[in-house]
Amino acid sequence: MAGAPALAFRRLRGPAEFQEAAGPFLAAREAENNLMLGLTANLVAGRAYGPQPPFFAVVRAGTDVVGAAMRTPPFNLVLAAGTTEHALPLILDGIARETTDITGLIGPKDLARRGVDLWSARTGLAHRLQMAERIYALARVIPPRPVSGRMRPAHSRERDLIGRWFHAFGLEAQPHLPTTLAEAQRNADGWIAGGRLRVWEDDAVVSMAGSSGPTPHGIRVGAVYTPPDRRRRGYASALVAALSQEQLDAGKRFCFLYTDLANPTSNKIYQEIGYEPVSDVDEYHFDPPGASTGR
Repeated sequence: MAGAPALAFRRLRGPAEFQEAAGPFLAAREAENNLMLGLTANLVAGRAYGPQPPFFAVVRAGTDVVGAAMRTPPFNLVLAAGTTEHALPLILDGIARETTDITGLIGPKDLARRGVDLWSARTGLAHRLQMAERIYALARVIPPRPVSGRMRPAHSRERDLIGRWFHAFGLEAQPHLPTTLAEAQRNADGWIAGGRLRVWEDDAVVSMAGSSGPTPHGIRVGAVYTPPDRRRRGYASALVAALSQEQLDAGKRFCFLYTDLANPTSNKIYQEIGYEPVSDVDEYHFDPPGASTGR
């Protein structure tokens, strides 16, 4: 009886080539791989996430893809759901041939843990769990309790306010990835110019949320932020529900989002408007040599 086909690593040259090679593999688990599918679609459309070229890789067993990964430096390595345990070392070998300067990785819970163990053994870098997250998917909106105000697109005249909100959002949601106010402003400008950001207006602008990263049948909802003095009034629930319905009305079958499992409030409000848990992913950080891991 013939043995299993040997595994073969392939480094892809760009997002279009990666999309062609890995697309069906990723789409077989569309919700779990919504981040990677969306990032790739954005890169194909011309969006850039940093000055360095991205990393794309697949592992095949014969003609079948059994693993995939990507990275948009300086951000984390992303491991695809469905990647087999045997494919993982080939992916890490492939990226190590180019760089060992990786700040962290994100992927399905068990796969991510195996990945950081292998990378730490290779590099000697300590790792720590940065954030335990959950992927949610929505196919039908459950209307939240009514609140005053309405959703509308963010306007360029609000760029200074939105820039400050993006900066505050980054400090609150991803304090391990420090962003300057200028960087946050550029990010906000991109969201506004691309027509991807919505705000809730109730006399004044009180909350924001956006959609980005299209997948074959869905899109990711993110950048959800309400300033502290406007919270607990239902604005975020109303805005995310309205934005999600807008995407469904435009032809999307699903909306996806990520939550921090340490934040029970956000997990609760998203489920109340129709988001259902799909899977858990872990984000790990690698400490630079000599860094203290004490907290």
